[in-house]
Amino acid sequence: MGFKCGIVGLPNVGKSTLFNALTQTAAAQAANYPFCTIEPNVGEVAVPEPRLMKLAEIAGSANIIPARMNFVDIAGLVKGASQGEGLGNQFLANIRETDAILYVLRCFEDDDITHVAGKIDPLADFETVETELMLADMESLEKRRANLEKKAKSGDKEAKATIELVDLALAELREGRPARNADVPEDMGKEWKMLQLLTSKPVMFVANVDEDSAGTGNEFSKMVEERASREGAACVVISAKIESELALLEDDERAEYLSEIGLDEPGLDRLIHVGYTLLDLQTYFTAGPKEARAWTIRKGWTAPKAAGVIHGDFERGFIRAETIAFDDYVANGGESGAREAGKLRQEGKEYVVQDGDVMLFKFNV
Repeated sequence: MGFKCGIVGLPNVGKSTLFNALTQTAAAQAANYPFCTIEPNVGEVAVPEPRLMKLAEIAGSANIIPARMNFVDIAGLVKGASQGEGLGNQFLANIRETDAILYVLRCFEDDDITHVAGKIDPLADFETVETELMLADMESLEKRRANLEKKAKSGDKEAKATIELVDLALAELREGRPARNADVPEDMGKEWKMLQLLTSKPVMFVANVDEDSAGTGNEFSKMVEERASREGAACVVISAKIESELALLEDDERAEYLSEIGLDEPGLDRLIHVGYTLLDLQTYFTAGPKEARAWTIRKGWTAPKAAGVIHGDFERGFIRAETIAFDDYVANGGESGAREAGKLRQEGKEYVVQDGDVMLFKFNV
């Protein structure tokens, strides 16, 4: 299991440059003109996970398989996209399929790269894009509501419940606020998600700064960080240009380059880790001579559901999970040492998997 993040923003803010760096490919054409991305580019990225390397070393694993996540580079939206301006409509549909939205905001001056509005104002850029998403949501809900009303009048209870959620979202949108601000009843989370609202998705602000500001940020990125804080959103300051250069380097060269510019880790690693937090994800591991592997699950998942990520039979026929905490696995030199030290636990169907658990599932189908 991974997750899919849509990279959105106005044209020429660095979306495709960031995407290229993320996927370490030149699949997305980064060029100085609007709409150079004609089809959404989807790239799979390995999730940086130092613990996996350590487990593989201890277990003597022949293969190392990291967790993966998807990024979708979506063409630049412009004012009026919700009404079909630019290449708007088809890309709004692409955003609808993602789990989270990354707003890439231009926080750098460069006379050689044009800005569609003629000035650098990351907050205005954000408001332009989010307004288009809100307008698209509003139009979608208003069209849907008429059909739901007909069903509700005929006694359809599901339609009545859905209308309540639609009205909840419309109340926010008509006040100029995104649907994610709505106070959704806890027991209606699944139904709310089924509305597929663009503005109900978790968001991350990506402040794309110049190379000199990669470590400290600048006046533009500080504005973005303050706005993200007010929105209750995640924020990462990054230089897409630096990240695209880092992506081409070998590990030792990359470490040296990072040291020279005063960074502890690539901005992309921070972006991925913040994305995990944003979507309430965590990692558990399987490790043995054949392979060491990281698996992505939602926080709060029980052992059978976590086992189902590997194979449906594991969940259906779940018996128990032999579980070792990561620190115990390392401290005792692997599974055998942990077992001897009494650190290997037999967990049942009610066990809630913890981040870093090393697990072996027993099942019968």
